Amino acid sequence: MTYAAKPHQKSKALKPGSRRPAKELCSECGLCDTSYIHYVKEACAFINQQFDKLETLVHGRSRDLDSPEELYFGVHQSMMQARKKEPIPGAQWTGIVSTIAIEMLERGLVEGVVCVQSAVDDRFTPVPVIAKTREDILAAKVNKPTLSPNLNILDLVERSGLKKLLVIGVGCQIQALRAVQDKIGLEKLYVLGTPCTDNVSRAGLQKFLETTSRSPETVVYYEFMQDFNVHFKYEDGSTELVPFFGLNTKELKDVFAPSCLSCFDYTNALADIVVGYMGAEFGSQWIVVRNETGAEMLELVQDAITTKPVMSQGNRKEAVQQGIAAYDQAMTLPMWFAKALGVVIKQIGPKGLEYARFSIDSHFTRNYLFVKRNYASKLDQHVPEFAKRIVAQYKLPKS
Repeated sequence: MTYAAKPHQKSKALKPGSRRPAKELCSECGLCDTSYIHYVKEACAFINQQFDKLETLVHGRSRDLDSPEELYFGVHQSMMQARKKEPIPGAQWTGIVSTIAIEMLERGLVEGVVCVQSAVDDRFTPVPVIAKTREDILAAKVNKPTLSPNLNILDLVERSGLKKLLVIGVGCQIQALRAVQDKIGLEKLYVLGTPCTDNVSRAGLQKFLETTSRSPETVVYYEFMQDFNVHFKYEDGSTELVPFFGLNTKELKDVFAPSCLSCFDYTNALADIVVGYMGAEFGSQWIVVRNETGAEMLELVQDAITTKPVMSQGNRKEAVQQGIAAYDQAMTLPMWFAKALGVVIKQIGPKGLEYARFSIDSHFTRNYLFVKRNYASKLDQHVPEFAKRIVAQYKLPKS
């Protein structure tokens, strides 16, 4: 996307520890840590939800609510499953995100890449950087499942004089970025998004690891996967699978950030291209190309990846409906039964795009109830129309 920079009205950034304008719903995206806080009441996804406006700004139109695929996955030109032919060692998946970023930087399409490295003393503490070398990008591989202030580098971007930039981020960060993108002074902005749900504070992550993992201190990364297990990867190279249905819901129900419990942008609708896993078969990545800029980005790595069409199998509806009550009542199954149930569901449960819809339905119904119960006055404006239609398919608890 190319645009002329508009005058930037500056305000003093908030001091560390200050309460943010979104209050307890703040996702700590980093905008308020910069002079761009002047725009927070317009830009913050948790103060001013504006999907239709921003989708039209970025993609030239808003999503077609009568299209089953766009209702769920947003504006897009194409979707596919993919794997890198030669995976990047240590990447969480096969390394498609890192590869796109490296190609864009080394071919001169961008002068810097906003990505997230880890703190020297803690792999799960995010450190946003402007990467300017291949090594900088590779140092950011692997997800950090904690709230991350990616946008705190906006003032640095402005001061540096960079004109062509790639930003890698999750939905709440990208919504705020899109709302201020014409103030940064860029000639070209590329956005590579990842799907995101259920991030936590660093303290919340520690509680999750200690409650769920066999060795919290040696976890390298984890992910809630399509086989209905949480996959933990450890320093020694081993993997542990913990079934969704065996999680200690009572202990973990309140560990997720309120911003994540009130978010309806699981699929990162405002990115140019999205790379994740939830709409793919197990072992593959899911790529959603949203616009021509995203298509340009994907073209850079076509020779490095293998692709195949997306697929959809199974029926999510009953599982979602049962899950609403189970989560609401904080039910936890005995581990032996949870493992057995997981084996069965892996064989007959939803796969591919149907699994993605299962995940979206489960989170949207939960989040709708969270907003209704805790922020009733915000419910109508905050929940976008596509989310209301998805939630309307299910019977929710009355209270």
